[in-house]
Amino acid sequence: MKRTIAVIAGGDSAEFEISLQTANHIFASLDPKKYTPYLITLKGMDWNVKIEGQNYPVDRNDFSFSKNGEKINFDFAYIGIHGTPGENGILQGYLQLLNIPHSTCGVLSSSLSFNKHACNSFLKSFNFNIAKSVLLKKGQEFSLTEIESTLGMPCFVKPNADGSSFGISKVKRVEDLKDAIHNAFNEGNEVIIEEFIDGLEFTCGLVKTKKESIIFPVTEVLPKKEFFDYEAKYDPNMAEEITPARISDDLTLRIQNLSSEVYDALKCKGIVRVDYMIQKNEIFILEANTIPGMTANSFIPKQVAAMNRDLKDILSLVIENEF
Repeated sequence: MKRTIAVIAGGDSAEFEISLQTANHIFASLDPKKYTPYLITLKGMDWNVKIEGQNYPVDRNDFSFSKNGEKINFDFAYIGIHGTPGENGILQGYLQLLNIPHSTCGVLSSSLSFNKHACNSFLKSFNFNIAKSVLLKKGQEFSLTEIESTLGMPCFVKPNADGSSFGISKVKRVEDLKDAIHNAFNEGNEVIIEEFIDGLEFTCGLVKTKKESIIFPVTEVLPKKEFFDYEAKYDPNMAEEITPARISDDLTLRIQNLSSEVYDALKCKGIVRVDYMIQKNEIFILEANTIPGMTANSFIPKQVAAMNRDLKDILSLVIENEF
């Protein structure tokens, strides 16, 4: 008997439209012999199942919906939301209360990894190599000269708790720092400012299940802009991505092993992607993405293809791990 799968898209962040692309790609990649998928879009309290252009409201009391008088319940939720409430643990908590298995990390791991400063501090406690940073809270007074003396120039200014690449700036001059901080505060109540690591960017996805643990090939990221921002992430013309990366077998293995260690330290579940900067053979962890992009242009589907694996089978591993 086929399992009924809710593929959840949308959310309340600036990446709403990209989330739809992620969810649609997941939806299309699921094994039709094993699963009956339904696409659910969330926007605030507006939750709907979309079937052939028609919306069917979700009953949030038990996460079900009705069609032509038939009540349909879900066996599993595949979360494709970037940002809140899908990436920060809120949706996971709701699903866990209803005993509905889902594709991602649990509440604590999701919430921790979503908060960049908290996650960096946690990983530092395990002696992972993390760039120096400063955390600012909205309304807090700050000194531009102190930030410069702590981190140097250039530096990166980012929203602290956000699943997207919006609000990120590379600041080269201290006189531009205030505007960059203001821009980041438009996306949230906390801003993290990180030292600039002058090196090359890499990323590595992985998944661990009871049946199989798979660390994907490493991807080398060469943005055609100054850094890998939102446009470079989703416009194939704005970045060159090389999988597998043009690095030694030894460095590849170091990155893959680090990814596995980060996955375990954060108690991750499902498909995760860890991003890195490498400067003079020193590896710095940028962040762990617990709901990485899964559009046709995203890293994970390309890394899976580079392994000669079928994304359909990887998604099945994630789902069947819960049963």
